[in-house]
Amino acid sequence: MTMKTRSLLQPIFRRYASRLPERPPYRPRDPLENNSHATYQQVSEDLTFIHRPPPTSPSPLSYTTNPASPLLRNSSSPLSSLPPNLRAEKTKPRMSDEDLAKLIELRRSDPDKWTTAKLAREFNCTQRFVMMQAPLKSADKKRLKRTWEAEHQTNRDKWGDKKAINHAIRQQRREFW
Repeated sequence: MTMKTRSLLQPIFRRYASRLPERPPYRPRDPLENNSHATYQQVSEDLTFIHRPPPTSPSPLSYTTNPASPLLRNSSSPLSSLPPNLRAEKTKPRMSDEDLAKLIELRRSDPDKWTTAKLAREFNCTQRFVMMQAPLKSADKKRLKRTWEAEHQTNRDKWGDKKAINHAIRQQRREFW
């Protein structure tokens, strides 16, 4: 191979970058330099004191005039008092022992007549409180469940074929879960 043929086969220039380009480092501008509001005082030869006033005037909500901590606040300031609540608190008065005994007695005497909703309205409490304080006996629970199931079965008998099949498929899937 001669020199001339070799130079034709090999390229003279590189096809890759010798190094990746780098961004020059960020050099932020000094905010105090050439500031019209700043005052400069030469303390010593190598030390300069620069004072720059705050960009805005102090507001009544600034941390210096109104600190965030309630312990540091001045009690005489009008901002120290809290605004009134938007909604009234929903607290129910505590039930007396006599009323609680009456609630339990009514629930046990006739659970069909004295439901949780009816007792909650009667004694000004929640249904959950009635369920916790006067739970049904297991025999009454089973009897109520049978009556509910019978009512539901009468409604299921009115279903069409498609809905009944889909319900049966869901029941089967639930069993195999």
